[in-house]
Amino acid sequence: MLSPESVNLSNCDREPIHVPGSIQCHGCLLACDEAGESVERCSENAAGMLRAEDGPVLGQRLEALLGAEAAGQLREALGRADEPTAPVLLFGVTVAGGRRFDVAVHRYDGAAIFEFEPAAGDDGLALDHARGMLARVRGLTDIDELVEVAARLVRDMLGYDRVMVYRFAHDGAGQVVSEARREDLESFLGQWFPESDIPQQARRLYLRNIVRVIGDVHATRCTIEPERDPAGRQLDLSFAHLRSVSPIHLEYLRNMGVAASMSISVVVDGELWGMIACHHYAPRVLPMTERVAAEMFGSFFSLHLQALKQKRSLQVATEARRALDRFLQRASRTEDVLDLLRSNLSEFAALMPCDGIGLWLGGVWTAQGCVPPADAIPGLLGAMVTRPARMIDGPAEGKIWTTDSLARAWEPAAAFSEEASGMLALPLSQLPRDYLLFFRREVAQTLDWAGRPEKVYETGPFGDRLTPRKSFAIWKETVRQHASPWTDADREIAEATRSALVETVLRHNEMMAEEREKADIRQRMLNEELNHRVKNILAVIKSLVEHSMQDGRDITDYVDSLRGRIQALAVAHDQVVRGAGGGALAELLGAELSPYGGGARTRLDGPGVRLDARAFSVMALVLHELATNAAKYGALSRSEGRVEVSWKIEPNGDCTVDWREHGGPTVVDTGRRGFGSALIERSVPHDLDGDATIDLVPSGLVARFRLPAQHIVAVAPVEEAGTAAGTEAAAGESDVLSDCAVLLVEDQMIIALDVEAMMLEGGVGSVVTAASVNEALRKLEGLTPDVAVLDVNLGTRNSAPVAEELRRRGVPYLFATGYGDQSMIPDGHQDAMVLPKPYESGTLLTALRALLEAS
Repeated sequence: MLSPESVNLSNCDREPIHVPGSIQCHGCLLACDEAGESVERCSENAAGMLRAEDGPVLGQRLEALLGAEAAGQLREALGRADEPTAPVLLFGVTVAGGRRFDVAVHRYDGAAIFEFEPAAGDDGLALDHARGMLARVRGLTDIDELVEVAARLVRDMLGYDRVMVYRFAHDGAGQVVSEARREDLESFLGQWFPESDIPQQARRLYLRNIVRVIGDVHATRCTIEPERDPAGRQLDLSFAHLRSVSPIHLEYLRNMGVAASMSISVVVDGELWGMIACHHYAPRVLPMTERVAAEMFGSFFSLHLQALKQKRSLQVATEARRALDRFLQRASRTEDVLDLLRSNLSEFAALMPCDGIGLWLGGVWTAQGCVPPADAIPGLLGAMVTRPARMIDGPAEGKIWTTDSLARAWEPAAAFSEEASGMLALPLSQLPRDYLLFFRREVAQTLDWAGRPEKVYETGPFGDRLTPRKSFAIWKETVRQHASPWTDADREIAEATRSALVETVLRHNEMMAEEREKADIRQRMLNEELNHRVKNILAVIKSLVEHSMQDGRDITDYVDSLRGRIQALAVAHDQVVRGAGGGALAELLGAELSPYGGGARTRLDGPGVRLDARAFSVMALVLHELATNAAKYGALSRSEGRVEVSWKIEPNGDCTVDWREHGGPTVVDTGRRGFGSALIERSVPHDLDGDATIDLVPSGLVARFRLPAQHIVAVAPVEEAGTAAGTEAAAGESDVLSDCAVLLVEDQMIIALDVEAMMLEGGVGSVVTAASVNEALRKLEGLTPDVAVLDVNLGTRNSAPVAEELRRRGVPYLFATGYGDQSMIPDGHQDAMVLPKPYESGTLLTALRALLEAS
């Protein structure tokens, strides 16, 4: 453990300041057993201060040392000392010698600690001042005004020569944000000081001692006797107001010419936001009554500051949302949204504190304010795409990229760090292509020392490091090539901005107000439908996974069956996601029934009817409920059960759908109807103005639905079914695939292993897998495959470079994507075959054969 004599600038951050072994001598200290019976330790000045020169202090009972009445008062206070951060305070306690003290009582680490300070007398004036201060700041509604007024009020109440409000930044450095001082003193307002000026262990103690008083920086210490207890431990003074001061901090104050100081901790959300720091240029001990008044004011100031910060955050977010709403309203009335974006950069710059803003859109750079040179932008954006981990501060949540040191993330940025050291990037497209960029200047460029240059400070044994100017110089050096950090509030505003702009850019052809309103209504309906369906799908998957294996089936058959069912559910979900544009009734029926046996246990008969978006969504819910009920309770719950579904177009254009179950358990109509039954019976009449009838006959459920003609989009000739059989037949044709070498580019390892297994089981000769564009190009240096399967999105890049190389060699390829349309297919490759994800074995193998035969 470091002793006071061994502390220096190289190890002060490890100084054990909570066990200094001494106190400040303007008071004395007694440490008793936990019950407060007898004195086990005391400060060396206790005997003289308590008038006990005629006998020893150590080992004495409190009654013998202080008198019965004073001892009783202290023990009663000790019984109320439940929390060391809030010691019990006694004013005007008279000890045996007749002297009066103000006493602070707390219990900590197995010791009852009593701190005695000479009584200050009447405490009414100090408390009256405190009440007046609270009334003065209670009505303030602006943080900057609150901080400014607080410094002036504290100086008026306590009389210190200088009072500063000192705020900590995210990196621990501090800035003087408010100051009230004697006119002849140099100003520290606006100056920054490095984190090392207040070590971490000192910051922790500031949370424990809200008020910290140093009465005389030149005074000697009063040691604690004995230094250690029988177990070898020093007395922990973490919560003691009289705790002595670090020699490093004392020299810092002496070098500044300060003789006494006091600080009030400002705690916001449980964290040390800053301090109200008071300096005096002559020795000064703050009496306990005034210290209590200062603590009351500090606590109220912290609570009021926290409330105003929360209010400001809400106001900023509200203003940002209003600005975005104004932009969206203008966007709804214009055809050229991209030009509108470029012409409204100043409005976006007002969303959050920044020094410059730029828009990279369609390869065109538009900027305002302090930004990097235009020729540096392509390289900067390229670095974001290829090295995102280095460009993002903290976890890469969402799609907002931030850094407060571009030079640290991308070395060429050092050339323009004075103009742009911090960056917040909003991607405006799914692919790494378009961005809105906010920039902040190097923070050290915006500040300089504002005081009188001729001011001379003292210099102690540790040199001029411990002076305000030198600390400020060190701080400036540490923040070179750094900008003010981006806050959580900045990121929240940026994410809201990104969402609004992405929607605007992607849908700028639908920006008329009436069309936007209709689109919003459709989106809400689709979201509600998806919410219900996803829950049902998850419940079915849970049931499938937990279901025991059927008799006579081994684990391999069970896994294959389970995988096929889950794959069918995924296809059904994908149908609904794409339902905003309508869908085929036969495909919807197939997707809903395939998890429960498919063509082997179901029969579908009808023309090629395509439903509009509304009817498709409604029937998706109805058919899902029918299929789920049949699997749980009806025909599909038994191996011999079957479901027949037929549909036809009536002369008036309506579509009639008949559902009939056979071979299931005998049906008994109990008369009860649950939510699912109500959904089946009422959805079509309520949402489509059609008809629905449900009959529970003994042989099985019979249902009929009439879909009005206005919901029928198209009718095509009947297409022959038999997908399953066709897949099996195709799977058996291994001659085309047996000698085939396939390149698979897929960045998800689990998916890659599954697809590789599908190919090999389907007869593919060999499969070479790559997880990225670079890895695929390296493998193509020594390999020319027969065919390739390319996942479109590979992390931050797409597979376009691989497709270009394959096209150059004449190798056929297909893309795989989980998106519902072809918007993600790279430019110039829209004619390529596209396979929907998740992969399905039969579809995948059929697609590979088609590519090979075509080539």
